[in-house]
Amino acid sequence: MQASAKANLHALGAIALWAALASLGVTLRHVPPFLLTGIALVIGSMPAWPLVARNPRLWAIAPSTLALGIYGLFGYHFLLFIALRVAPAVEANLVNYLWPLFIVVLAPLFLRGLTLRPAHVLAALVAFAGAAIAILGAQDGAAAGGWSWGYLLALGAAFIWASYSLLTQRVAAFPTAAIGLFGLVSGLLSLLCHVLLEPAATLSARDWLLLAVMGLGPLGAAFFLWDRALKLGDARQIGILSYITPLASTALLLVVSGRAFSWSIGLAAVMILGAAVLGTPTR
Repeated sequence: MQASAKANLHALGAIALWAALASLGVTLRHVPPFLLTGIALVIGSMPAWPLVARNPRLWAIAPSTLALGIYGLFGYHFLLFIALRVAPAVEANLVNYLWPLFIVVLAPLFLRGLTLRPAHVLAALVAFAGAAIAILGAQDGAAAGGWSWGYLLALGAAFIWASYSLLTQRVAAFPTAAIGLFGLVSGLLSLLCHVLLEPAATLSARDWLLLAVMGLGPLGAAFFLWDRALKLGDARQIGILSYITPLASTALLLVVSGRAFSWSIGLAAVMILGAAVLGTPTR
């Protein structure tokens, strides 16, 4: 199998796991967000622990690389959660989904040997429009509208995730197992934010089970798969494919909530999948 095909499969695996994040988040909405993220990130780092126990050098990375990992995993969630608190959640989440567009547009600036063609920009814009239709169409007109400074935080979160994803290919090569260290440190920082910024919470056995699922999936394995995808593939194509995430996430939320699919989901699917084909890059 070609490296690009493997990269796309890894990316699709991460996307499939991230699609479940919103549904899990709705189920765990009573858990303070930094507590939820901190526990899930620490759990998500656990698959790397046996590897590191056998070979501690897997986590012997440069301090600048660790700082980049914290910038990506902790910085992204920190800004996003504050944005979702101070701005209308639907619109803030849509601004957050500019990160795949940023990956496509910024790839030539961060990575040598890549060029940006009109087809890439057009595909990314069409995919974002499809994501907007999926997200806003599923709200039944309940979007709040209006300006909030929280949108700037959501925009910052989008930039952080895009730039982190691209910069991981610029720093000295590091093993994918190091993602576990990124998650562990970021999780501990999130728990510190919980102590400083959020009220204490009591978790049930069901909460812990769902947190384990979230940690091992969307906030764990997805990051490992994402790292492998970026190491093997073309960031522009992966960025466009990433717009499947809001589409799949919205569709799964409709299934979980028992609501019927609307025309907006079908149109969004056509737009996003069409954009993925249109944006298949050539150097």
